[in-house]
Amino acid sequence: MSTSVQPIEPIDPKRFRQLLGCFPTGVAIITTNTADGQPLGLTCNSFSSVSLEPPLVLFSLRNASSLLGQFMSAETFAINILSQSQDALSGRFASKIVDKFEGVDWRAGPLGTPLIDGCLASFECQVHARHEAGDHTIFIGEVKHMGADSADHALVFYKGAYMMLAESLRKLVVEGQLGTADIDEAYRTLYGTLLRLACERASAEEINAIEVAANEIEQHQRHDALPHRIEATANFFSAIALAGHNQALRLMAQTMTTVLRERMTHVLPTPPRPDVFPLRRKIVECLRERDADGAASALDTLITFLRKDAAPLSDDRSDSHATAVANGN
Repeated sequence: MSTSVQPIEPIDPKRFRQLLGCFPTGVAIITTNTADGQPLGLTCNSFSSVSLEPPLVLFSLRNASSLLGQFMSAETFAINILSQSQDALSGRFASKIVDKFEGVDWRAGPLGTPLIDGCLASFECQVHARHEAGDHTIFIGEVKHMGADSADHALVFYKGAYMMLAESLRKLVVEGQLGTADIDEAYRTLYGTLLRLACERASAEEINAIEVAANEIEQHQRHDALPHRIEATANFFSAIALAGHNQALRLMAQTMTTVLRERMTHVLPTPPRPDVFPLRRKIVECLRERDADGAASALDTLITFLRKDAAPLSDDRSDSHATAVANGN
């Protein structure tokens, strides 16, 4: 066993967020009232229990959130645990919609806080403590009332996607039910649109992030670096999705990222491809020049080149991968 002391590298925020995503979490909507009694809420996956006696729970809120001031001044809040059938509510309360409660069935709880109908469980809390911690504020609440509305399964978030959806996609990909032509068409359509939007909306910093992600792919070209290459490729497409500034398309892109990871891992061979380095650089160059047609064309060529000489894994190998996935390996 080596006794040498390994240097401690600084924590990379992007990698930190990715690794936190390895821990599946439930999804909740945190609600409270404004000073004039209007309901407000936001989607959160930082909910956790704290204590049984007294019954304490917590959630954390970004200090940059526009709702921080409202929650800081409120003396009560409610935790609404979402079910699998409420994924649309999760997206709604995570969006920039002004009136998030419009069309949403809810009622006032015993403490007066909004309780959303149909949730798995709800906890109405009185604020016990608030603590600033880094770039978030932690809110600890003492549960005063609780209840359950649904016997459905919980909505679970895992690696940037809802787990129910991610697991279904994994099965479809590994079993070969998603054809290459259809997937490529989806990539051309979705990311072509996102690139066109990015040419209009992306900041210089967001384009820099796409370039950094492209460069990262080039740093992992050894045959034994496949896991790093997969993550770097996923980061490249995720950066494009962020730069497009369209929440709905970004959610679709998260789905496609799940497909990408599973195909690169279990279906298609993914050898080093230095021949496509210039094409990713061309995409970045076109983004900087705000050349939407050029960026979409470079993406189209990139997909064509990536499919060149790429054949699916043999049936035997695909079956072995499917078995490994089914066994959790």
